[in-house]
Amino acid sequence: MPETFPTKPEVPRPTMIDVARRAGVGLGTVSRVVNGGHGVRDETAQRVRAAIDDLGFQRNEVARALRPGKKSTSLALVLGDLTNPFYATIAKSSLEVAGQSGFAVVLGSVDEDPEGEKRAIQELVSRQVAGLMIVPDQGDHAFLQGAGVPVVFVDRPATGIDADIVMVDNEGGGKLATDHLLAQGHERIAIILAPSYYTIGRRLRGFRRAHRAAGIDVDESLVIQLPEGNAEAAEKATREVMLRPDPPTAIFASTNFLTEGVLRALGELGREPAVVGFDDFRLADMLPTPVTVVASDIAELGRSAARLLLDRASGADTRPPQRIVLPCGLIERGSGERPPDSAAKRKPR
Repeated sequence: MPETFPTKPEVPRPTMIDVARRAGVGLGTVSRVVNGGHGVRDETAQRVRAAIDDLGFQRNEVARALRPGKKSTSLALVLGDLTNPFYATIAKSSLEVAGQSGFAVVLGSVDEDPEGEKRAIQELVSRQVAGLMIVPDQGDHAFLQGAGVPVVFVDRPATGIDADIVMVDNEGGGKLATDHLLAQGHERIAIILAPSYYTIGRRLRGFRRAHRAAGIDVDESLVIQLPEGNAEAAEKATREVMLRPDPPTAIFASTNFLTEGVLRALGELGREPAVVGFDDFRLADMLPTPVTVVASDIAELGRSAARLLLDRASGADTRPPQRIVLPCGLIERGSGERPPDSAAKRKPR
């Protein structure tokens, strides 16, 4: 038999963020020292070099190959799971806009991992990209101060830094969905919520605003916060709430994945409350009762972010950080137009 040897666990490679922390300076300062830039005091540069030696940091070879003064024609996009159609649409549309201007887009997928996001951003900065588009996680993004490249946040704002943001009117969309259900005569509306990222919190805000405007109290037992933002969790929660003695007559699902779980549970139970989902999804219009949804132009989200970043990178836009909010609309298909008494009925199995 061939002889085998134990392997040592892989030690994470030090990053520029690690160097910045050790030296007590900003990420941009480390980038300038590593890449031979000017504008760093000798004392600070020495501190950075000492941190580099202590940590054994080695800069990225792609960045090493770039000649000083050469302008990058690459943008970076850092987002969540690319199997999610939402993120895939943002990536596709931003790639199209960048390509029309002769830019490539380097993708980083981190799936809501703050430390993974930091490492990905550090790596992209080391490649000297012309700018960053980021769908941020819930961590602190103050480390991006002084990164030396323009940053545009997509879908939700970041904390610790004042930067451009392109997002959907989540609060307005949440109110729109709830207003619609209230207009059908529903007063017991359940809202199924994914873990509280910024977008979901704003959709809940819109839900509450609609109730206040209608003079109807929110039943807090129908505000259902899921431990995980997936269809399985939504299916379980829907089954539980619909089997209560006083079930809701309508359900507002705060994401497309959750809507799928809601529909699966209702199909198993044979119940037909009104349902409105947030964000459209594939085949929603092909179901026996097509699904009413609040929808926004996700492709435009990616296009707007890419256009803004290109303008920032070229120097064409020097305004203070901008907040671009894209509107939502309601697509009425049938599930959201059911009257309250339909919830008590059982559809044929």
